[in-house]
Amino acid sequence: MRRIFDSYAYGEGPRTGCWWDETCDVPSGIALSADITCDVAVIGGGFTGLSAARRLAQAGVSVALFEAESLGWGASGRNGGFCCLGGGIATDAALDARYSKEQRLAFRGAEKAAVDHVEATINALGLDVDRHSVGETVLAHRPKDMTLLRRSVDSIAENYGVTPELIEKADLIDRGFGGAQFFGGLTIPVGFGVNPRKYLAGLAAAALDQGVSIYEGAAVRKIARKGQKHVLTVAQSAVEASHLILATNGYTSEDVPEWMAGRYMPGQSTVLVTRPLTETEIETQGWTTAQMSYDTRKLLHYFRLMPDRRFLFGMRGALRTGAVAEAAARQKTRVDFERMFPAWAHVESSNSWSGFVGLARNKLPFVGRVPGYASVWTAMCYHGNGVAMGSFAGTQVAELVLGLPAEGCPEVMRNALARFPFGSARRVVMPPLYAKFMAQDYF
Repeated sequence: MRRIFDSYAYGEGPRTGCWWDETCDVPSGIALSADITCDVAVIGGGFTGLSAARRLAQAGVSVALFEAESLGWGASGRNGGFCCLGGGIATDAALDARYSKEQRLAFRGAEKAAVDHVEATINALGLDVDRHSVGETVLAHRPKDMTLLRRSVDSIAENYGVTPELIEKADLIDRGFGGAQFFGGLTIPVGFGVNPRKYLAGLAAAALDQGVSIYEGAAVRKIARKGQKHVLTVAQSAVEASHLILATNGYTSEDVPEWMAGRYMPGQSTVLVTRPLTETEIETQGWTTAQMSYDTRKLLHYFRLMPDRRFLFGMRGALRTGAVAEAAARQKTRVDFERMFPAWAHVESSNSWSGFVGLARNKLPFVGRVPGYASVWTAMCYHGNGVAMGSFAGTQVAELVLGLPAEGCPEVMRNALARFPFGSARRVVMPPLYAKFMAQDYF
């Protein structure tokens, strides 16, 4: 496989210290030791792959899922656990101009449907995922950002059919948002926080119960054609399948298949989790709310007080990989945590790790057929909101494979991914872009 980053980024280094690994076990797959045949082969054992495999198996299709490492090894097992609106980062104005108001509303409806899908799955499977938070709260880090939040109330109501709640600066502390000097906030009553590993474990168990064959340590090295079949090379074995679903998102290779080259951008996100806070420490800082929250920066921070009283804090913006770069990214996350929550500067962060989110040039997720391949499909590029959109998109791509209309997947999510400039060297666009974001966040 050809990858955009060095080998360190795809090894154990970035995920070492991931808190979720300590919270529960995940059902294990088996090693592939012989040639097999199936109706659909799914590559990737995260939210998207497991959701797609489960839906297909429910329809009576024989499914084999191949995970290069272990289930949830990628972003699904190391994200912040925010099941919330998102999946794309295109603005309303951009969507209206590029498509139409009707298509914009269809996409916003899909964002909400994605959250509802996860909630329905959790309820149907009876999963305990440490759920908390009533929606999510965005906090203004500058006075002018609070002005923008006030202006967004009507558009949020139009897009999602819910009534957001403004929180003025004077009311933040009483509402439990004591931290950095925020200038107000806005709560959107859609979404909730989860332990992503517990959710993933539930999906994996459900997929196995449906008869999905799950193989771990099963990296797909090559895809070829044999008549109407795809032949996947997995270690020393060959897998024949009528359809193929690529569900690897930010960990996608550049050459499986070749069309993927340059059509996604992995973006790094770094997370820390503290030891359990005492009630005195919580009261001293003044952050007593269970709301999952994030700030208005372009290179945003996201954070939440979890049910076990540990505090999760994450941020975007790292640009390099390698042991030295990883340590620097974790240190920067810690510095920002102490700056925003100074009363907890003495509280050690027992765990820290990083992972990739998948970005698209058009700033929207893609669900559909890979151009030039009659029966190869993908769902990817959730822009850091993979708990909800990744799960939903996996189910939607399965509907397409089954020949169903996938009515929940609007037109704007069906447009094939465009190439980034500079091909395999496309990371060169990130430093100037991030510099621009940092300047916008400051002024």
